[in-house]
Amino acid sequence: MKTNKIFKPAILSLAVSAAMCSGHALAQETSAKAADDVEVIAVTGIRGSLIRAQAIKQDATSIVDAISAEDIGKLPDSSIAESLARLPGLAGERVNGRTSGISVRGFKEDFVGTSLNGREIIGIGDNRGIEYDLYPSEIMTGATIHKSASGTLLTQGIGGTVDLQTVRPLNAKETLTVTGIYEASQAPADNPDFDDTGHRYSLSFVEKFADDTIGLAVAIASTESPNNQRKYGVWGYSDNDGQITPSGLDLNAQSTSLERDTVSAVLQFQPNDRLDVVVDYLNIDFKDSGVLRGFIEPFSNGTVTGSGVNTSGTQVNVNPVLRTDPLNKDGDLNAFGVNVDYAINDDWSVEVDYAYSEASKFEQRAESYAGLGRSGSLTDADLGTRNFEMSSEGVFFTGTSGLDAFADPTQLQLTGPQVWGGGLANLADQFESSVLRVDGNPFNYENAQDGFNNFFTIDEELTQFKLELEGNLNGDVFQTITLGLQYSDRYKDKVNSGYFATAIDYPSSVSVADANVPVYGLTNLTWAGLGYVVAYDGNAPYDNGYYVQNNGGFLEPDRFGDSYVVEEEVTTLYLQADFETELGGFEVFGNVGGQYVQTSQTSSGTLGVVGANFRVCDDDSNAVIDADCAITDGADYNHFLPSLNISAEIADNTFVRFAASKTISRARMDQMKASGFVKFDQNEQFITLPEDPTVSNGTPWSKFAGNARLNPLEANNFDLSFEKYFDDEGYVSLSLFRKDLVNWTRTAREIIDFTNDPYNGGADYFVPGFHDRTLTTEVVNSTTGDIFAAGTYVRPPSFGFTEFFEDGLKGSVNGAELTANIPLSMFNESLEGFGFVGSLTTIDAELDDGSSIPGQSDDIKSIIAYYENAGFEARIAMTDRGEYTTYERGGSNKISEASRDGTQVVDAQISYDFAESDVDYLKGLRVSLQGTNILDDADQVSRDGNGVVTSRREFGAVYMLNVNYSFY
Repeated sequence: MKTNKIFKPAILSLAVSAAMCSGHALAQETSAKAADDVEVIAVTGIRGSLIRAQAIKQDATSIVDAISAEDIGKLPDSSIAESLARLPGLAGERVNGRTSGISVRGFKEDFVGTSLNGREIIGIGDNRGIEYDLYPSEIMTGATIHKSASGTLLTQGIGGTVDLQTVRPLNAKETLTVTGIYEASQAPADNPDFDDTGHRYSLSFVEKFADDTIGLAVAIASTESPNNQRKYGVWGYSDNDGQITPSGLDLNAQSTSLERDTVSAVLQFQPNDRLDVVVDYLNIDFKDSGVLRGFIEPFSNGTVTGSGVNTSGTQVNVNPVLRTDPLNKDGDLNAFGVNVDYAINDDWSVEVDYAYSEASKFEQRAESYAGLGRSGSLTDADLGTRNFEMSSEGVFFTGTSGLDAFADPTQLQLTGPQVWGGGLANLADQFESSVLRVDGNPFNYENAQDGFNNFFTIDEELTQFKLELEGNLNGDVFQTITLGLQYSDRYKDKVNSGYFATAIDYPSSVSVADANVPVYGLTNLTWAGLGYVVAYDGNAPYDNGYYVQNNGGFLEPDRFGDSYVVEEEVTTLYLQADFETELGGFEVFGNVGGQYVQTSQTSSGTLGVVGANFRVCDDDSNAVIDADCAITDGADYNHFLPSLNISAEIADNTFVRFAASKTISRARMDQMKASGFVKFDQNEQFITLPEDPTVSNGTPWSKFAGNARLNPLEANNFDLSFEKYFDDEGYVSLSLFRKDLVNWTRTAREIIDFTNDPYNGGADYFVPGFHDRTLTTEVVNSTTGDIFAAGTYVRPPSFGFTEFFEDGLKGSVNGAELTANIPLSMFNESLEGFGFVGSLTTIDAELDDGSSIPGQSDDIKSIIAYYENAGFEARIAMTDRGEYTTYERGGSNKISEASRDGTQVVDAQISYDFAESDVDYLKGLRVSLQGTNILDDADQVSRDGNGVVTSRREFGAVYMLNVNYSFY
């Protein structure tokens, strides 16, 4: 058998880490190489965590990075996400102020495999990516990031694999530990019904019974964490003779509170050295709810001076909409698993694993409008003015006039100030009125939107079964062989819903004070120059019957087009042979393997189309989706995924590693849905365009559709790593990697005839009376200059764009990771306890069509400087990533692409461990203070092609006081 020439503390730490991790592939891989004569050395604190993580990396047969139990247990991170974001080649993405997404080597979490104790886990989002902030750090004992694939690594992704690990009680020290954390946010609570403080509590214990043949580990964690943010947003910018100003505003203060309760339980039974049975259960119940208050409105210019983005002036005819949006997100995740490992004899063992997980989420962003009065009831003299200054950072207001009602609930009207009711055209009869607007015409459906109840649900289930056989070959080259079969069955659905809200006494309106809704005080918008506004309960008008609601799904086609079911069955046959030998005087070890993956996927959904009665997929007006709108599609496909990992110890504790593999990431679920929709812009400027098969003048038509036949994204991967480990602790490494993307999903765009759709059996989407019209006023088409007199009948052009997803895009990713873990005592003993860990990752990636890969930053930097001595620890960490593209929730709850500025996050921590105290009852105590984003430099910023800010969210720093006590 091969014996690694590694230093003894690393072997010990390796054994500890392997014992604490999942007991699956990594533990088997690493523990097999540990020397028998391990000296017992206890190393704690940050040094201990670094040694353990280093040992995993050093003795792995593939290219990995790791976090040890000390890393997660000692840092009071609110979730595993913040710990992962500090590792080489990984970058965190902050969502609503918290690190949630993780990119690995430039690939967003949707293209990264994530497992828990070796099993694939599910999330609660639209796609496959895991919201890592779901997983509190208190329940985790480790995490390993596999950057190269192997035959037995069953959860894979093009970016890599993140394996989260919980404790195995028979391999862990018995303990009973309680933790309390007080949290304070530097971001002020601009909304008076929220605050800026929170707390976390946790209890964990490990016990062994029946002569250490039965072990039980339980971790319980409860979190209540505030999140306050200030959001600047615009609908876009207009260029008027070289002067750039916003097209519309979206400025608000958002406050939410995360409530997360987690239970993790692991029961282990090991009656002898042949049988090991592990049963584990995880439940995460969370609620992240709150409110958004602020202005959303078109921007109308008055006088403007300056040029480009450096302008100033006065906004005239200001008719703001005060949006009060209740935000509700509720979810629940359950995971259950049973693993049985049985040694048939001294050479062969069999493993059987079964797991079931399910997740559900309800997410709501309702809208309640208030303003100076209902649209159509105000003259220009009733409206206000604002003075503003404009720059590349956006618009800021310096003074207002005529808008005092927004701070007075007795004057502020609970109604829709803007003409946003176009989506209610199908219900025009419901909103006919004899009451006249100020222009002399009756109020109608266009004036009838006073809010919108926007929500969706997601449900997902995943069942997995694995049978694996491992045997010792004891050959001159090949030492062990592993072969197995895994089957998984996944179901996921999304139901996108929305309801138009109209005041019950339409077209009248009442003040907020008279509408029977609670008023909490005033929301602070002075940071945007917009003063204070009334803070009322946005849920109340929906709950107390003030609003009449109409189902928007039958009025706007994109709702049904974003609802879908996706089902997948995946069968994987896999084989791996582990080898070790000597070549040219060097010890060489590694593995070679492959997976044969067979997949059957289907999706069902709806093609949202307006029918003859002007309703969407409801020809008989019974509020049930018509059968002829239903779509079901799918595909079957097979892949062979070979892998090779070779490591050579070219000198003492100096390794060269090479890896080659083919990996896949299954298509995003919002792209492989069968659903779609046909949309029509009712703007008369589009309707009066001439027939144009090239659509060069524009078009009112558009169609969007998923593709249930999408193949997985596919890459050929090559890695080369140089690693030098020092005699006691610390290392430097340089990893080079290349990924040839041989299949990536792209968006196709074609011109079609919307009266003869070739992708839908020649369907004719034109509906007389809905898409055509007789003009009531003269229209001058701004594109063609054609004049259409009042009374002219116009029919829209027939041609427009269809967009859908298809396979076939290619690209490449080239990158390098430089990592150093340097204890400064190696240079001088007087520096004992000081050290730093740093990494730099550079990535050059591009798809053949010039687009970027979601999650890819050109550079990622991380550095941690620390000091540890006699129980005292201090550390400061900085992570920095360059600009990147991502996607976010857009209009009608659909996913849309977004660009983000680079971010820099600085964290700091000081702590003291009383383990060496002379007072017995203090020996289990540890106290720490941590600050996250202490430089307040982690704003989430998006810019347009001209570099002007289109969206900015400000979060502020967060401070946590942690008290941890172990009774034994």
